[in-house]
Amino acid sequence: MTTETVSYVPAATEQHAAEERLATPEGRRDFTRAAFSCWLGTTMEYADFALYGLAAGIIFGDVFFPDATPVMALLSSFAAYSVGFVARPIGALLFGWLGDRYGRKLVMVITIALMGGSTTLIGLIPGYAQIGFWAPVCLVILRFSQGLGAGAELSGGTVMLGEYAPVKRRGLVSSIIGLGSNSGTLLASLTWLLVLQMDKEALLAWGWRIPFLCSILIAVVALYIRHNLRETPVFERQKALLEKQRQQSLAQGLALHKQDNRSFWRRTRAFWTMVGLRVGENGPSYLAQGFIIGYVAKVLMVDKSVPTLAVLIASLLGFAIIPFAGWLSDRFGRRIVYRWFCFLLILYAFPAFMLLESREPMLVIPTIVVGMGLASLGIFGVQAAWGVELFGVTNRYTKMAFAKELGSILSGGTAPLVAAALLSWTGHWWPIATYFALMAGIGLVTTFFAPETRGRDLNLPEDAI
Repeated sequence: MTTETVSYVPAATEQHAAEERLATPEGRRDFTRAAFSCWLGTTMEYADFALYGLAAGIIFGDVFFPDATPVMALLSSFAAYSVGFVARPIGALLFGWLGDRYGRKLVMVITIALMGGSTTLIGLIPGYAQIGFWAPVCLVILRFSQGLGAGAELSGGTVMLGEYAPVKRRGLVSSIIGLGSNSGTLLASLTWLLVLQMDKEALLAWGWRIPFLCSILIAVVALYIRHNLRETPVFERQKALLEKQRQQSLAQGLALHKQDNRSFWRRTRAFWTMVGLRVGENGPSYLAQGFIIGYVAKVLMVDKSVPTLAVLIASLLGFAIIPFAGWLSDRFGRRIVYRWFCFLLILYAFPAFMLLESREPMLVIPTIVVGMGLASLGIFGVQAAWGVELFGVTNRYTKMAFAKELGSILSGGTAPLVAAALLSWTGHWWPIATYFALMAGIGLVTTFFAPETRGRDLNLPEDAI
């Protein structure tokens, strides 16, 4: 199969749409607001999911499933965790469609409000001791609501940054989304490190609620900024073009509208390519920063502060790893850099679990840090710009969001659950390591079918393949 290689030199139309606005003081302010709001939104999304991931591995088994065995409690906690990923594709389709038709700003206001409200309410759920069966039911409902908003938040922020960014620095600028994910993980792990200093009785009674309740602060700030945000230059140009076509001929405009809807289903190669790339990143990522945390703390019985400290260190290093990966993709291309990350993840899988089995903090911490550096930080810094460039402007938000979330539910959302089930059934780590390497291998194979899109004109209506 041949793949398209796109020239690094941008089209003049895109340069006019994005870079001309950046040449003005107002345009630079717009870009700063957009970058900050996208960073905050992704910080909130990943803080929410990292909070839950850490809580599922450390606390939720005792609070919501107190009568289960340690392995079954871990399995039940991550089953509720996976519900959020079931909702994400639904949110991606719904809000992605709204974003392509009515603008990125509208959707990003809705998603931050939905995520912030759901996360705050999780911190208010009474435990199993107070309301019994209804405690985990409420947890599942709020996880579903949280997932609806998150299904469009990440892709919306990525699209906005990509459509604002100067062409030659699109990989670096788009990696701000990765910095948001890293900031959220850092915030969650730092908060949990502080909360874990409490005695066990206070922690189980009310201490675990503090990180969830504090998330409302981020939501309020991000909501205020997004309310005053301007649309991206690429979307504004597309909107003006469609309006001009409608004015020329109402009949012609209706025909074009129908054709645009059909094109979503007719051209699917870029869509499935994004799904494969997402599986290679998201599955290993959620094993590295989700399941392994619970495995080390609950199964290997290592002190709970050890994996939490590892997440904190990895998050700090991420502020260098993520932009560096984005810069590498600007310098050498999206495809080759992504391919190397997938290959390194395959090499990492089995030695990682061997080192974790030592239970030595000096080995456990670097193992988790390296895994997150590859799976949750570096590869994600490359994926942002590549995902935006794979799709044409007509259905970019919908296709990218749905492809990413479908990839997530096939890998990241279910990965901790599958890993916990494999551990329960086999009692050994090697099936989990195999599962880890398999998902990274799917990403590696996909890079051989994906086009190089560095520098692509984002105003083009058709997908890259």
